[in-house]
Amino acid sequence: MIVALVVACEVAFWVLLAAGLALRYLLRMPRLGLALLLCEPLLEAALFAVTAVDLRNGAEPDWRHGLAAVYIGFTVGLGRSTVRWADARFAHRFAGGPPPVRPPRYGRARAVHEWKVAGRWTLAALTAAALLEAAVRYVGADGDTGSLRDWQLRMVWVVGVNLVIALSYTLFPKAEPAGAAEREPAKMR
Repeated sequence: MIVALVVACEVAFWVLLAAGLALRYLLRMPRLGLALLLCEPLLEAALFAVTAVDLRNGAEPDWRHGLAAVYIGFTVGLGRSTVRWADARFAHRFAGGPPPVRPPRYGRARAVHEWKVAGRWTLAALTAAALLEAAVRYVGADGDTGSLRDWQLRMVWVVGVNLVIALSYTLFPKAEPAGAAEREPAKMR
């Protein structure tokens, strides 16, 4: 049941996002579209509540409960940037908005961009790890919490990989090719 709810939350996230953006830009109802977009966190709250009730009712904690915590954590860390990404593309495609700004490709600007990305992934992983720790404590010493601890270890790996990527762009920045500035059109910000 938990896995089906995670899948349902993911599908509902994209449906709410598409509907909110359609209301906002196609039907010219920005307030109603915003209200729909603000309903996104209710999905995670429902998933959190169902997972907590499942554990309280004596379910043995397993990878499904860990998946729910990780999904919620990733939505917290990456949800806002995903909505902003989709909003920029939808506004450009359907409402005559400016083209989406591409991430920088070279030098210090790229390193700063990668650190921001690593920060979002780190927030996601730390939120998931905190929810997993809360589940471990909620279950107590009587339950088998090994699968939840395994998910926590995976979150450490997520943080580590993202920090290594950001650090690599800082220590070994990609140099802009000669003459590239003249070939690229001016970026709009």
